[in-house]
Amino acid sequence: MNAGNRYELNDSQPKWMLWTGRVLSGLLALVFLFSAFAKLSGNPQMVAQMTTTMGYPKGVILGLGIVELTCLMLYLVPQTAVLGAILLTGYLGGAIATHLRIGEPFIPQFIFGVIAWGGLFLRDERLRALIPLRKSSDNG
Repeated sequence: MNAGNRYELNDSQPKWMLWTGRVLSGLLALVFLFSAFAKLSGNPQMVAQMTTTMGYPKGVILGLGIVELTCLMLYLVPQTAVLGAILLTGYLGGAIATHLRIGEPFIPQFIFGVIAWGGLFLRDERLRALIPLRKSSDNG
C-alpha cells in the first residue's frame, strides 16, 4: 500500500472491486442527497409524507435532513467512511422502524444499508482486513 495515500488502489485489490464499490457508494449517495435535499428544502410532498403518513412533527424534518446529510458526508470521505457507514446504519434503522410502525415495506431501507456496507467493503481495504470473508474449509 502506498504510504502517502492509504486509499489508493494497491496491487492486491482488483480494479473491478474498487470501481464497483465506488459505483455502489455513488448510487447510494444520490439517493441520500435527494432525500436530504427534499427535507432541507421543505418540499411539500416530503413534508406531507413525513407529517401525515409517518407522524413526525414538522419541526423535526429540517433536523433529520441535516443528520442525513452529515452522515452521508462522513461516509463519502475515505478517512471517516466507516464512521459514516455506522451512522447511516443507525439512520436507516430509524427509517426501518418508522416504516414498520406505519405498516409500510421496509425492504428499500434495508437494501440501502446493505449497499452502504457493500460499497464500503469493496472500496476500503481496511474494512476487508477487519471483516475478512473466508471460503469454507475442506476439513469441516
